[in-house]
Amino acid sequence: MASAAEPLQVKRAGLLAPTTIGPLLMLALMMTIGFAALGSFGTIQEAAKAELGLGDDQLALIQGLGAAVPLVLFSIPVGILVDRQARVRLMIGLGLLWTLGTLFTALAPTAVLLTAARMLTGIGATGALTAALSLCADYCAPEQRGRAMLIVNLGKALGIALGFALMGWLFGLFTDFDAPAWLGGLTPWRSAHVMLAVLSALCLLPLFALREPARHEVEASVGAPFRIVAAELWARRSFLGPLFAGQVAVVMADVAATVWVAPVLSRDFGLQPQDFAGWVGALMFGTGVAGAVLGGVSADLGQKSRLRGGLLLGAVIAAGMGVPAAMFPLMPSLTGFAIMLGLLSTCGAVTGLVVSVALTVFIPNELRGLCIGAFIAVAGLIGFGLAPWIVTQVSAAMGGEMMLAQALALVGVVVSALSFVAFLLAMRRAPHIGKPI
Repeated sequence: MASAAEPLQVKRAGLLAPTTIGPLLMLALMMTIGFAALGSFGTIQEAAKAELGLGDDQLALIQGLGAAVPLVLFSIPVGILVDRQARVRLMIGLGLLWTLGTLFTALAPTAVLLTAARMLTGIGATGALTAALSLCADYCAPEQRGRAMLIVNLGKALGIALGFALMGWLFGLFTDFDAPAWLGGLTPWRSAHVMLAVLSALCLLPLFALREPARHEVEASVGAPFRIVAAELWARRSFLGPLFAGQVAVVMADVAATVWVAPVLSRDFGLQPQDFAGWVGALMFGTGVAGAVLGGVSADLGQKSRLRGGLLLGAVIAAGMGVPAAMFPLMPSLTGFAIMLGLLSTCGAVTGLVVSVALTVFIPNELRGLCIGAFIAVAGLIGFGLAPWIVTQVSAAMGGEMMLAQALALVGVVVSALSFVAFLLAMRRAPHIGKPI
């Protein structure tokens, strides 16, 4: 198991070196199962809605604000722990947390307890992402980080896809056939979550073999007082402010799409989860892979360019393309729906990868966890917390739940346009690589 006192002194060689590629693949596996757990409820939410007698507002709170509150409360403390403690041990604890949250999702008898279960899952998965990004940066040199984070983000993309495809397949399986007796007669959506929790527990085992890498690029002491660390972060506000705003807006569009894509397909196209889970999951994975590849390559190429903020150019372009892509709910055919949803997903993956690389290149080691944690807190409150709820409020103002598709498109277009403007500003304010902010 990892040791904080005796970190592994990693020679940051090429990405294919065993000391680099092995840990990166392990981190990718953790992101796969963590984000599968995080997105598992979205595919089968209509079944939970029917069983528990929920409305759209309650679904928005369960997946949105209910999950955002603990992110706001815990993301910054987790980020501080990432900067100061053994990150591998921390990831193990967070993995256990999302596994328990998935199991409690299956057993929750009320909307309140279901919300609490999704909170645990959210804390575990997003906190582990903070630790994974910090670890990833220390397993490779700065000029390799776009491609290295590509590997980790592929795991995240696979997890998002797995959350759709696996849960839809399990739901259909337990709907058509009786669940095993040891599941105790649970309904199909609950049985599917129990199976995901078991899979998650098994996938955590390899993490015990991962070694803690030495920290690199530290400007101040890792144990520096919080006021000093916070002052260093505040001094970078002219760059971090628009960077955060741009990515939070992207998260709003992506989260709203992820939360409401299943209800739109059910209500507007008459499909059941088992009808669309497979192709939506494959679409999410394929576009996540494509976006991560494009984002990683553009970030590494941008670092070599003479253009100020060139590292962020890929994010600017992707944010601009996300504006028309946000119209996917209004497409008249499933083919058009899938194409535009895929474009939106690709753009979100590009910006997410580019922003992750930017934080590890422009921000010193002792600030990365706090910086990423602060971003997750803000994104959790605004992106996860408000975006799904805003869609329901716009839908209500437009005429009710049957206007969900129109409301989703309107919100997506507005926040995507805001992200484009914010990334342009961040690019103009980006420091020259190698120089302090």
